[in-house]
This record gives sequence, structure tokens and C-alpha cells, in this order.
Amino acid sequence: MKMVEAKSIAQKMVFAPLTFQAIRTMLNGGLLKAVDDSGKDGINADELKKKTNLSDYAVETLIDVAVNVNLLTMENGRVYSTKIAQTFLYDDMTRINMDFVHDVCYQGVFYLQDSFLSGKPEGLRIFGDWTTVYEGLSQLPPQVQKSWLAFDHFYSDNAFEDTIKIIIGKKPKRIFDIGCNTAKFEICLLKTGYDGKIILLDLPQQLKKADANLKANGFNENNFELYPINVLDEKTVFPKEPDAILMSQFLDCFSKEQIISILKKASAGMDKNCALYILEPFWDKQRFEAAKLSLTHTSLYFTAIANGNSKIYKFDDMEKCVQQSGLKVSKIHDNIGRCEYTLIECLRV
Repeated sequence: MKMVEAKSIAQKMVFAPLTFQAIRTMLNGGLLKAVDDSGKDGINADELKKKTNLSDYAVETLIDVAVNVNLLTMENGRVYSTKIAQTFLYDDMTRINMDFVHDVCYQGVFYLQDSFLSGKPEGLRIFGDWTTVYEGLSQLPPQVQKSWLAFDHFYSDNAFEDTIKIIIGKKPKRIFDIGCNTAKFEICLLKTGYDGKIILLDLPQQLKKADANLKANGFNENNFELYPINVLDEKTVFPKEPDAILMSQFLDCFSKEQIISILKKASAGMDKNCALYILEPFWDKQRFEAAKLSLTHTSLYFTAIANGNSKIYKFDDMEKCVQQSGLKVSKIHDNIGRCEYTLIECLRV
């Protein structure tokens, strides 16, 4: 790479936060939609002002930026949409990621360096005085909570169908879901006609939401049981006699030392026939560069906002944690769901 090219890429990185906010302004102000609706005929600045009710200054400034980041093209005074603009307009993943970055991460990541130095989520202060985001998740502002859940569910929910097939293939009667969040997995599982018992383990405030969601979908205490738990509390004891244990997009919320501790606690109640399943989107198992970039940058959210010490891991890192906890990897199921999740099946040694 020549130095001139390196400098060009570096400037894009330097000004990326401003580009981000400009694109969001164009989306929310209707500018990108108006250009795209004009099709092959394009649209000029005066027509854009009328369609968007934006000022001369706003339209002209935003067009300048959009053209220089290849969001729009300009020819003979008329502006045209590009595939990049259409991605922002119509691609669910891009819009969900953008809302998550803006609503959940943008302000707090200002304290990213402080978080790396302290090992604490220093950016969480913009929302509340909690040790981790999970303690305050149910108390986040409505729009922030909406964007957080949309981001979380968009990826993991798509992996549930294949995961359920693998787990119930062994006909477990008691399934523990550790870190159940809003019970999306349980709802998917119960809708298959599963007639065993599901034990949901999570923080009390999270279990309230899970309980409400399950009941809203027509399920009751005959189908599930709530078990309030703080997995980081040294005195925590997990319930006994599971036939299967699931940790879905859960262990990436903890440091390696914490992961090993959690796995040890979970395995204490397992017998030789019980399987523990870890469902995670390991960044080094992704085929597409955009997926690798998205996942490694999600680690920065964990640093500044979530807890200050976790990340999206490489597969080998998680495998080592499994081994150090006294478990062994018995099977690996790759390419599960849209985000190419991996389901690790673990047994007691």
C-alpha cells in the first residue's frame, strides 16, 4: 500500500463519527429516500429541499458529504442513489446495527479509553449508576432498550431453530437456560410442542420480563420455572439434575476468568449424560469481512457500556475456557443462523 492510500483510509477512520451522524441525519430527514425514489432520473437540490423541508444549507452540506463517501453520486447538478444508500434504507441488519450504535453506544464510547484502563464500563454512567448494563437493562430509556433488544434478538433468534433441533434430539426432560434474557428461546422451544420442563436462570429483573413474555404467548408454570440467580456471586449454587444446559450468547458477557467460574458452577450439577451447549458468534469463524468487523467492534460496546471486561471471543479462547473448567468439547456445530453462530456441545470429563 502506498502512503497516499494509507492516509486516505486513515482520514476516513478519523472522520467516521461525523460521517455516521450525517448519514443518520439523511435517513431521518428523508433525504436518502427522496433521492432513491427519484430513480434513474435523479433529483436536484431545489427539488430535494421541497421534498424534505430541509434548508438550502442542510441539503447542500449533506449532499457534499454523501457524494464524497459514495452514498450518492452527482452528475450535471442531479443526485442519484447508490447501492450503499439503498443498504442504509432497506437492509434490516444495517438499520438495527445503526440504531444500536447510536442509541446504546455512541455517547458512552467516549469513555472507551477510561474503560480499558479501569476494567469497568465507564460509559455506562450516561444511563445510570450500575456495575453492568445487565443490572439496569430493564431501566434503560425506552428507545435505548428497544435498540438493545433489537440488536440482541436479530442475530441470536435466527439461530434458535437449528439449536433446538440439536438439543431436543437427545430428548432432554429438564433444560436449563442460563442467561435467558427475554425468553425468546423458550418461546421458540415451547412452540415446537416440547413437553419437558424449562428452568430459566437469570437476574431477578430479567426474569420478570421473561415471565411476562412467556405468559403473553400462552405458556404457564406447567411449562417453565424461574430461578433467580447472579452467576458472579461466589455463593451462587445452580440447581441440580439438568438433562441439558444452554448458554446462548451469554458467555461473551464475561471475562475469561468469569467464564471458567460459571462453567465450573454449571458442571457441578451435571452427570455424564448431560450436555452443556454454548451458542456464540465467534468472530474468527465468520466468512465475511463485514461480519468480522461488526463482531470485533461489538467487543468495544462490552468494554465501554456492558461490563468493561468481556468481548466477542475467538473460538480457541472459548475452547480453552471449557477445558480449564473441567469440561470437554464433544461436538462442534458451525454455521448456525444468519450470523454463522457456533454451537459447542460439552460433556463432563
